[in-house]
Amino acid sequence: MKSYDFQVWGVGKRADRKARPWRVRWSVAGKRFEDTFRTRALAESFRSDLVKASNAGEPFDTETGRPVDQIRERLGVTWYAHARAYVEMKWPRAAAKTRRSIVEALTSVTVILTRPAKRGRPADELLREALYLYGFNPRRWSDEVPGEHAAALAWLESASLPVVELDSPVMVRRVLDGLCLRLDGKPAAAATVQRKRATFYNALGYAVELELLDANPVDRVQWKAPEVAQSIDRRVVANPAQVAALLEAVKSLGNRADRVVAFFGCLYYAGMRPAEAADLRRADCVLPGRCVGCGVDLVDAVTVQPGRSCDHEKIEYGWGRVTLAGTSPRAGSHWTDDGQPHERRGLKHRADKETRTVSIPPQQVELLCVHLRRYGTARDGRLFHGLHGGPLSESVYDRWWKLAREKALTEEQVASPLVRRPYDLRHAAASLWLNAGVPPTEVARRLGHGVAVLLRVYANCVDGGDDGMNDKIGGALG
Repeated sequence: MKSYDFQVWGVGKRADRKARPWRVRWSVAGKRFEDTFRTRALAESFRSDLVKASNAGEPFDTETGRPVDQIRERLGVTWYAHARAYVEMKWPRAAAKTRRSIVEALTSVTVILTRPAKRGRPADELLREALYLYGFNPRRWSDEVPGEHAAALAWLESASLPVVELDSPVMVRRVLDGLCLRLDGKPAAAATVQRKRATFYNALGYAVELELLDANPVDRVQWKAPEVAQSIDRRVVANPAQVAALLEAVKSLGNRADRVVAFFGCLYYAGMRPAEAADLRRADCVLPGRCVGCGVDLVDAVTVQPGRSCDHEKIEYGWGRVTLAGTSPRAGSHWTDDGQPHERRGLKHRADKETRTVSIPPQQVELLCVHLRRYGTARDGRLFHGLHGGPLSESVYDRWWKLAREKALTEEQVASPLVRRPYDLRHAAASLWLNAGVPPTEVARRLGHGVAVLLRVYANCVDGGDDGMNDKIGGALG
């Protein structure tokens, strides 16, 4: 019902409320209402809006206490429209991979938040494709959308539920439960569920910020996301002999595979992330050596110039170092600003233009020197590149890695998780360093981790103490 009988009191503060202590109280047709706010300014602004509506002669809703026009405005915003606004807000400052992650999560949520009885519903696969390619990609909002995708988006605009319906815990639970399933109906990975739940929560938080909702409804639902494993599975960690055998296996696969041997070496001997190794530049490498014949120290063992009395044919490589300044992760051309599949960014979890220097052992210095002599660099100085100078393709080095595993490992090891992915070489590096007695602070610095993260992630990979503990337990057992 509507009523013009409105009364409002001054802003007050409740001593028993810490998060939202400032209170506005008002009544409509004799029925009292109140709302709380984090700051006095927000409370005063809300009270002012109520007074303006009353002075303008607007009726108030007797169920909610809000001006009727305000309710109509909130009801008019659908989840699909709000999700597009959220993407547009996040897009300029988000990394390309983050953009893709946000769109994947919002696509899953948006397909769920539709009217089930709405006629003409396209197939879920088409709805997801239309949202992924066009609906949630601001770069393509000015493009002409193909017919079937345009029809799917038009259906979504009319079938999408209003944001205010998410004020129902039942509706929120429906979304959260839906995020736990893959497209084939099987349980989704725990990390995927947590990532999508976080995006959903943040999008609802933005709805609160825009005053489409009074509070984030997820906070009222007793629902817990699946636990994500915090520590590395020890079974993925290879020992130095196994890694050496794998690198030799890659070499034996031919010249094209040989181009990525030093790349894999960067992951193991320097503990780099693949995206960091892909962005490594020649100018950021110090690769020293020493001539075995004459004993001359070589500052750069890559381009060795023969001396007057020695040709420097045999070189003993020393410890070198690399300075990591950026990463080149592959996100896909839909999500980068320049339309390229890779996006060059700063180091992960570091401020822009911050660098990380890592010492590399003679084994890796030799691999890099051999690589540079044979294949040179790309035009921009990158060590690792495709046959035509483009970015190193993940699908290419993944393929060589799978073939190397089959060649270097036993049948039982191939079926196991042992270094199943190239990224597992980085885990092997961290495990090796920790078990060699390198202080965790230094291991964390080399990996680009925080110490707390390092110890949590690699807790299962640290050896030592088992024999002593077993002796104590055995003695207690008699």
